[in-house]
Amino acid sequence: MLRSLKMFRYRRSAESCGEKLPIAPTRRLAHALKLAVDFSRRNTKGAHLSIRIVRLGSARLAGEGLRIGTVRRPPRGVRKTEYASRNYYDVWLPVLAPSAQTVKLATKATTDREWARFRQKYRAEMASPPCRATLDLLAALSHQTDFSVGCYCADESHCHRAVLRELLEARGARVI
Repeated sequence: MLRSLKMFRYRRSAESCGEKLPIAPTRRLAHALKLAVDFSRRNTKGAHLSIRIVRLGSARLAGEGLRIGTVRRPPRGVRKTEYASRNYYDVWLPVLAPSAQTVKLATKATTDREWARFRQKYRAEMASPPCRATLDLLAALSHQTDFSVGCYCADESHCHRAVLRELLEARGARVI
C-alpha cells in the first residue's frame, strides 16, 4: 500500500482549485505513515485503532498518533521545525483542505442555507480523483494505525472537519 503512495501526487485538479497549492512531498508522507504504522503495531497490540478529528494547536491526547494537518496554509509565525513540537501537525496534507473560494463561503455562512452551500461545494472538491484517493487511503489506514486529522477552526460543527468526518465514515473509517 505504501509503495503506491510514491506514485501519488498531491495536486488538486485545475477544476477544483483556481490556484496552485504548495505540494507536500510524497516521500515524506509515505515515510511518516510507515513510521506511524510501525509504531502502532509495536505499541497497540489488540487495541482499537482509529482516526481522531482534532483542532490543530490543541494539546495532544494519549494514543492520538500521527497528526495530519488538512489546512491550506501552515501556521503563521511558527518555524517549520516547530510544527510538531507546538502540536500543530506532523504531516501537512493540503489536498484535503477547502479551496480559498470555499473557505470564503464558510466564513461568511451565517444561515443553514449558506452552510449547506459550503458543504456542497467542499464535497464537490473532495470528489476529485486525488482527494478521493487520499480519503480512501486514510480510511484504510484507520484499520491499521492511530492518527489524527485536523484544522485550526475552534468550532468543529462549522468547519470542514465535520464534513471530512462524514466523508471518512462513509468510506468505512473508524473515526472517534
